[in-house]
Amino acid sequence: MIGSGTFTELDELISHVTDGDILALPSGFDSDFSGVSMAAARALVRKKVRRLELVLVPAGSIQADMLIGAGCVATVQAGSVLLYEHGRANRFVEAQRSGAITVKESTCPAIHAGLIAAAKGLPFMPVRGILGSDILRHRAAAGEWATIANPFAHDDPIVAVAAIRPDVSLFHVPLADRHGNAWIGRRRELATLAHASRKTLITFERVYDGDLSQDELMAPGTLSAMYVTALSHRPNGAWPLHMGADYAEDAGHLREYAQASRTQEGFAQYLARHVHGEPGADR
Repeated sequence: MIGSGTFTELDELISHVTDGDILALPSGFDSDFSGVSMAAARALVRKKVRRLELVLVPAGSIQADMLIGAGCVATVQAGSVLLYEHGRANRFVEAQRSGAITVKESTCPAIHAGLIAAAKGLPFMPVRGILGSDILRHRAAAGEWATIANPFAHDDPIVAVAAIRPDVSLFHVPLADRHGNAWIGRRRELATLAHASRKTLITFERVYDGDLSQDELMAPGTLSAMYVTALSHRPNGAWPLHMGADYAEDAGHLREYAQASRTQEGFAQYLARHVHGEPGADR
């Protein structure tokens, strides 16, 4: 969607996310920077948004687990949801087990293909490697994927993955300039998210003094303000996940979350301490 790159406060930023939206979130598992806006996730929990369909690109961790545990989510489409070396995503597992959420199991290539199709205005994108799988059987039964004939070769079936068109994409970047451009570096999937989504919301660490699009070194990794709906300046906005050279992952806090989220009572206490408490943290 064509955006305006408007600067705003965090609560106003997340006002663009409404009940029932398809919300696309990037994976935090990347060596450059996590790209995950934990500040916005905590704000969404406080807002008590409901019935979200999460599209995790292509996987999710603490951000998705927290939104699920807080009752914000109805459906999850992902390759996986886990806390990586810190263990399973407890609130996701319990919600799936109890039937509180619907899980659309997918694969990394299929999620990327669906987003690319939407970004290019196509109804679907062909994908290899899923043929014969249970995932294909279930998604085909739901009318979301289909096995089709290769029009250029005989006996060469291929899977058509329906376009994924999020209502909102939400992520965190290191830099944004006063023109509304955002620097994503080598994280080109963030550009795909913005191109595929109706709205793109960004939190960022630091203000770049100048025009990112006019800097020869920065321009190749810059997402144009044309694709950005709104931005909010949130230093440490990815915490407890990492932000590359800006700060490391807070492993101690992630262990605390993994332990607390084992039970609903522990999770509620975690939210009281770190999401609803200390009102200055994300506001």
